[in-house]
Amino acid sequence: MIALVYVCGYLIAATRTSRHQRVLLQGEWLRGYLIRSGPVFIKMGQIIATRSDLIPEEWVRTLATLQDAAPHMNETQTIKLIEQELGYPIDQVFKEFAVKPIASASIAQVHKATLLDGRRVAVKLVKKNIPQEIYWNLRIISFLVSLAHFLVPSARRLNLPKRFAELKVLIVSQADMKHEAHRQELIYSNFLGHAYVRVPAVFAQWSSAGMLVMEFMDGISGQDVHLVRCPRARLAQRLQDAIYTMLYMHGLCHGDTHPGNLFFTEDGDLILLDFGITVELSEDEKWGLSSFYYACMRKEWNIAVERFTKHFVTNTEELMKQWSGYSAEIEQVLKWHFDIHSTRWSTIAYFKDVNAILLKYNAMYTTNFTKVELVFLSCEGFATQIDPEIDIWKNARIFTDRYSPYISGSVKASFDRHFEKAIPSSLGMRDMANDYLVAPTHMHRYFFPSAYPLFVKSASRGRITDVDDNCYVDLSNGYGPHILGYAHPAITEALCGRLRSGFVNALGNDAEVELARLIVEAFAPEGKAILCNSGTEAVLIAVRLCRAYRRRSRVAKLEGHFHGFSDMGMVSSWFRFAGSRHRPEPIAGTEGSDRATVENTLILQYGHIEGLERLREEASTLACVICEPMPSSLANYDKEFLLALRSICTELDIPLIFDEVVTGFRVAYGGSQTLMGITPDLTCVGKIIGGGLPCGGIVGSRNLIDIARSSEDPFFDYENKVFVGGTMSGNTLSCAAGVAALNHLKRNPEIYVELDKKTDWLADEFRGAADRRGISCRVNARHSIFSLNFTHRTAKFYRDKLAGSNFKATIALAYYMRKHGVYMPELHSFLLSAAHTQEDLETTAVAFRLSLDEMLADGLFVV
Repeated sequence: MIALVYVCGYLIAATRTSRHQRVLLQGEWLRGYLIRSGPVFIKMGQIIATRSDLIPEEWVRTLATLQDAAPHMNETQTIKLIEQELGYPIDQVFKEFAVKPIASASIAQVHKATLLDGRRVAVKLVKKNIPQEIYWNLRIISFLVSLAHFLVPSARRLNLPKRFAELKVLIVSQADMKHEAHRQELIYSNFLGHAYVRVPAVFAQWSSAGMLVMEFMDGISGQDVHLVRCPRARLAQRLQDAIYTMLYMHGLCHGDTHPGNLFFTEDGDLILLDFGITVELSEDEKWGLSSFYYACMRKEWNIAVERFTKHFVTNTEELMKQWSGYSAEIEQVLKWHFDIHSTRWSTIAYFKDVNAILLKYNAMYTTNFTKVELVFLSCEGFATQIDPEIDIWKNARIFTDRYSPYISGSVKASFDRHFEKAIPSSLGMRDMANDYLVAPTHMHRYFFPSAYPLFVKSASRGRITDVDDNCYVDLSNGYGPHILGYAHPAITEALCGRLRSGFVNALGNDAEVELARLIVEAFAPEGKAILCNSGTEAVLIAVRLCRAYRRRSRVAKLEGHFHGFSDMGMVSSWFRFAGSRHRPEPIAGTEGSDRATVENTLILQYGHIEGLERLREEASTLACVICEPMPSSLANYDKEFLLALRSICTELDIPLIFDEVVTGFRVAYGGSQTLMGITPDLTCVGKIIGGGLPCGGIVGSRNLIDIARSSEDPFFDYENKVFVGGTMSGNTLSCAAGVAALNHLKRNPEIYVELDKKTDWLADEFRGAADRRGISCRVNARHSIFSLNFTHRTAKFYRDKLAGSNFKATIALAYYMRKHGVYMPELHSFLLSAAHTQEDLETTAVAFRLSLDEMLADGLFVV
């Protein structure tokens, strides 16, 4: 159509002698044609105007006026329509109202106003008869699409009517301001606190289907970007980063980022406007997008082809039959665009080349990826207008790389030089261990392997010394057990005494009984306990007890809560999620999980009280509910939610299990449940109860615990009781160490008060250091547990915490801190112990400041 208009315009202007005048007239003619054709065609003109690489500059300037200077309603029509939407005279809502719009685009026009309370607002009003005009525009286009589908065999393979029907939903929704307001509120929430992206707040009480009232923000139009006091390269990178953040991490993206929908502050902050078109990606689609580009970044082309086809391609029957040929052709395209030709990246050329291959094999992009394609094209067009020299793929690679666990090449080289000199013996032991050992906990960690693992020679109080005699303040605490620090005198003395008297396991001993007594008194004075060897075992036993009690097998757990490495314990616990935020679905935590176990798990969202109604829906199938009352990944708890959970479990007689393996005896003597005054039916404990040695336990209701106790009738036992065993359960060493640790904590309650003070002090130091450097960093810290995330977002749900998290920076921080004498585990909550001194804390605070400075210099943050 554009080509036809171009020809017509050319003929009209053929008598002109100046090429500039001819092209200018053609642009004006095209603009008028699009305006007369209606809102959908104006929208096309807005998109075309961002492609300065494809159309003449004169066209760009002319068509750009469609982005905010399209025809608008007269004053009488405007006031009448506003009062119709409000249901009140205009002066009952607005103290001042500028009848002349400050912007007018394809669907709506925007007015500046002031509410009666003095707040400045922008009023976006859908123009008169726009819904009807959209309807007729779409009817015409639909007819043309159907005609092409019927007459052109090559077009038929694209199934254009189906694609257009899906696109039509997007276009129609643009005239629905309630729909737009909802999307704007979500994106506003996603960017709240961001360093340089702003979204106007919505005034829902004055908004309707035909009108949207929002916070007014002063800014410089995207068309006047030359007025912004910020380097063009940085401004373009910020735009690209904002779009990629929405797509990759938030899963909800602005779908129409032309210059009329984006303002800038004088200093270069981005103000996003107009959310009539958005693209929404599911968790699987976000995963697919990230994993595909990550494989391309690492030049793993065969993996990239597999991921691309799995996540973005439909109608794959023919290409699967000819996989070798298809994969070879796609691989060549990927190599060309992502490697050989990447410095001159063109999104439109990339999609064109890939689409040609898909057509060859009668395949096509998925509908949603087609929308993503349009977002990329629009983003590239605008970013290129801002900075004609922008390297789109280089910036994309920086973004994608930021969300991977692997350190970038230049930073890795720097670390290599440092650690080869600082810890040669540890690195030598690492290399030797690689020949004989897989150590998933500290070296070959799932998802995030340790590049520079330490091998420790000794540990005392709050510090560890490696085999190269480097001393570090330790913030790992062995992932939790060492709340009193290393080599605590009370624990050391208890262990030495037991070793002298002979180590005993699988036989009764006084330490076993005493440890059980202490645990029961702390958590369930009327209950009983079972001892085992780890937190994972404790969870397995607790769930088995509940299944026997309820005669049901299904377990309900909370998204992001980790309950050990069992199949059930890891469901929806890691970095992949399924389902919506408020109705999550189960997904395996690791390959090798039993599929039936995964599918037999109900996933709820911690903090979402309304979602607890699903327990009522599924009550007849459930054995129990298990959760971390204070998830260490969030370092916080939601008392209101847990009270509601306790109430509904009591009502439905569904046993409630608290996993306090980390928090039990750490956040308080008796765990987080004592802080909240909420009692579960069973509590799983571990870590601290072994005094640093392997130990776990289940404590709670006698009715449930006694299901593991023999009735002395083997036939009754087989039908009604459960088997629980463990050769090392209740051994004298673990129990003696645990008794010594718990007695010391019980006799010295001031330990918890001091730990809280240390926690608050260090958290304030971390937050202040990040704020002063303009780095987005969330530090959640409570009762000696810290969760640090390089993100602008305040996370309510676990998946929100991960969305936008800079994994690379978080992992790299551990190595930077290590250079400055502090051991921090990579991408894990870190912990304080009672043995950490003020000097240790100050060393840690200084190390954090120095690390942030180095990270800024090494380009780990976009500022």
